[in-house]
Amino acid sequence: MNPLLLKGVRPYGEGDPVDVLVRDGVIAEIGAVDADDVETIDGNGAVLLPGFVDLHTHLREPGREDTETIETGSRAAALGGYTAVFAMANTDPVADNAVIVEHVWRRGREVGLVDVHPVGAVTVGLKGEKLAELGTMAKSAAGVRVFSDDGHCVHDPLIMRRALEYSKALDVVIAQHAEEPRLTVGAQAHEGEQAARLGLQGWPAAAEESIVARDCLLALHAEARLHICHVSTTGTADVLKWAKARGTKVSAEVTPHHLLLTDDRLSTYDPVNKVNPPLRATADVQALRRALAEGVIDCVATDHAPHAVQDKDCEWSAARPGMLGLQTALSVVVEAMVKTGLLDWRGVARVMSERPAEIAGLPDQGRPIAVGEPATLVLVDPDATWTVRGAELASVAGNTPFEGMELPGVVTATLLRGRVTAGRIPA
Repeated sequence: MNPLLLKGVRPYGEGDPVDVLVRDGVIAEIGAVDADDVETIDGNGAVLLPGFVDLHTHLREPGREDTETIETGSRAAALGGYTAVFAMANTDPVADNAVIVEHVWRRGREVGLVDVHPVGAVTVGLKGEKLAELGTMAKSAAGVRVFSDDGHCVHDPLIMRRALEYSKALDVVIAQHAEEPRLTVGAQAHEGEQAARLGLQGWPAAAEESIVARDCLLALHAEARLHICHVSTTGTADVLKWAKARGTKVSAEVTPHHLLLTDDRLSTYDPVNKVNPPLRATADVQALRRALAEGVIDCVATDHAPHAVQDKDCEWSAARPGMLGLQTALSVVVEAMVKTGLLDWRGVARVMSERPAEIAGLPDQGRPIAVGEPATLVLVDPDATWTVRGAELASVAGNTPFEGMELPGVVTATLLRGRVTAGRIPA
């Protein structure tokens, strides 16, 4: 691999542009670099950040390659500035054993555009009845570090307690899809004025908040690490703040769409806006933004969920919940958090790279931009805008709620250990 010069870039968006020389996959020099026989990317003052890490991605392989594959999802991730993604376990067959997680891990290595880390299921078949082979998956070649039944809540408190106890011994993380299923039977939208007006059965905030409170207490007593997926309510943010103050080892993520979109979009009954947990009220969006800025919510995760046309182009009640997110995540964070002054570019690095890498225990991701560190980086043009078109995204599916929206912030290049995986080709 030839040396690569990133010319005229601004690490973390700060100060005057500098040059960054990459050699043998690591950052070799930062400053005014004068080097011969190098490939060059002209940054033109672009912001340079550590590559993004997504703790919550649905790559659908094996089983639903008609909606996404590890290859297409990896390409979308790289184009979105991601250098590592965590592939959720709700595949077909379910990733609840070493054979499946090793398949996902090996396929990710073959594609090589991002580091693909499989998430193992907490329970067999995601049924919530019997613990899956957590130890076998953790000790497999895939080295699973995160376990989740995402798409389903581990609703049995005894099963969840046992999972947390085992996770402590294995030094892994249990990620919970917080939804008390008895409170969401038939639910179609956030329980509030909009759902009532549209005649849609409500999904109450308490369904999420009650599980988060329960699991924070279980994690506190087990002294285990808990991660809360796709936080969506004001009350959940309050519970997290309370739990962290008590010393609970809990982390949490928020999706880009929950930072920007509200249930007002449901007025058209367009199923592209159907997601689990549902889009919430404006007050919830504002509370989630504050919680992310303050560190109560640790990071942004996409919950990238591609679906076939027939699963979205249908009546609302029959539609599958989920939205694409990998290629739009950064732009949505810029719109919701940077343009509003809630985060600067160092803050973006914290919530999209550093904290998710720390939560998952990835020693070579989310690293500082410094000499000797891995050249796992993303270049962002902060002044550019782009118009989202689902048909033009790299995913097999096109179900984006941001269709036709003009969004700020464009990824111009992504590097994985010094190799360009998306964006500008070196001159």
